[in-house]
This record gives sequence, C-alpha cells and structure tokens, in this order.
Amino acid sequence: MKLDGKVAVVTGGASGLGQATCHQLVAQGARVMIFDLNEELARNTVKALGEQNASYALVNVSDETSVDAGIAQAINQYGEIHIVVNCAGIGAPAKVINREGEPLPLDKFKQIIDINLVGTFNVLRLAAARMINNDPFNEDYGRGVIINVASAAAFDGQIGQPAYAASKAGVVGMTLPIARELATHGIRVNTIAPGLFMTPMAASLPENVVAALGNSVEYPKRLGRPEEFASTVVHIAENDYLNGEVIRLDGAIRMQAR
Repeated sequence: MKLDGKVAVVTGGASGLGQATCHQLVAQGARVMIFDLNEELARNTVKALGEQNASYALVNVSDETSVDAGIAQAINQYGEIHIVVNCAGIGAPAKVINREGEPLPLDKFKQIIDINLVGTFNVLRLAAARMINNDPFNEDYGRGVIINVASAAAFDGQIGQPAYAASKAGVVGMTLPIARELATHGIRVNTIAPGLFMTPMAASLPENVVAALGNSVEYPKRLGRPEEFASTVVHIAENDYLNGEVIRLDGAIRMQAR
C-alpha cells in the first residue's frame, strides 16, 4: 500500500506510541483521524501535524455509539478509511490477591479487558464494516489494513498483570482468525506486541529505574523509542504480503516473573 493520500484512524493517537504513529503516517503523506479522550492532547497533536493532515474525535473505544460516531466523522471528513491502528489501552497493575489478602475487584479486571480487548475489537469491527466498501487500491484488490497493539505481556506476563496480560493475549489470539475472515475483502490484519518503550509514563520514572529497565533488554540495552514502533506500523501498512502476523517488537526481552 502506498500511504500517500490514504486515511488512517489511530486510537490513543494523542500521546505516546499512537502520537508517534500519527507523525510518521503524516510524514508519508497519509491523513489521520485521532481517536482519544484527552481533548487537550488531541488538539495539540492536530496542531503539530497540521489541520490539513489531521483531525480528532473524542472517542471511548469500548463504547459502540462513541466509536460509531467517530468512524462516521472520519468517513464524512475524508471519504474512506484505509488504515486502522489500535493503540488505545490501559495497563494499571493489579494482583489477584493484594497485600491485605483481598481479591482483585472483578470490575477492575473487566475494565482492563473492556478497554484493551473489547475496545480493540469494537473499533476493528466498525471500521472494517466501512472499509469493505473501499475501492481497491492495488492489483491484489487491497482495501485496507488493521494494525492492533498487544504487548510482550501477552507471552510472558508478570505478577500483577493478570488482566493486562489476558487482554493482550486476546488481541494476539484474534489476529489470525480475523485476518482469515477479512482476506476475502482485501483487508489485512496484523498485531504488534511491544516490549518496554519510552512512553510518557516511562519518562516520568526516576533515571535509575529507566536505566535498569533498559538493561533488562537483550539488545539494544535501552527502552524502545516511539518512532521505532511507528516505523513498524508504516512497514506493515506498506508491505502488502504481511498478513495475519504478530510481531514482537521488544529487543528480544523475555519478561521475568516480577
């Protein structure tokens, strides 16, 4: 897929990995619709990208009506959606049993599943329903690509990550069956599973903690850079033969139990 002139929806696009993705997509000639709940960050990101290149919608990814309205806004503004990048997610630590011997509240477990897994599927399904009506843009009758975001925790989740690891493992698990289904419509589906990245949350940690985290990576001995994640998104979007795949982008780290 040639990105010039294409339209992308990026959830969680106002900060971190999503924001870096928006910048690289725009640099390749795409236009982006940011789905986020932080209006100030979304507005600032659009300003940085240029209003001719980007816009935003306040979207709760786990709410059907909210996502449907955001998709409709993207279609009304740009005509078609060719790329979806599902970066929105939360990852608060939560043990099954806390120090006081109390079980994890079920609502907290459900909240993480609802945003990370159900929210990803919600955006995916509603966008795909519009994407199947796109005119093919290449000789393979391609109509679009969906890129979900899981985590290394999907494979080696740590203590305190039962909900987060389960949500991301769910994203990994649905990648192939959805890719197989949407293949008949010329829509590819892939997933990126990032390891430790220098997100705003990581940047707020003490320098010695960041250094220790970076040292746990096999190579290179540092946290990943958001632009490295974004360049992976661009490659997946451009490479029409990459489909149904989960890519670990983690410097070969294998997370320890804690």
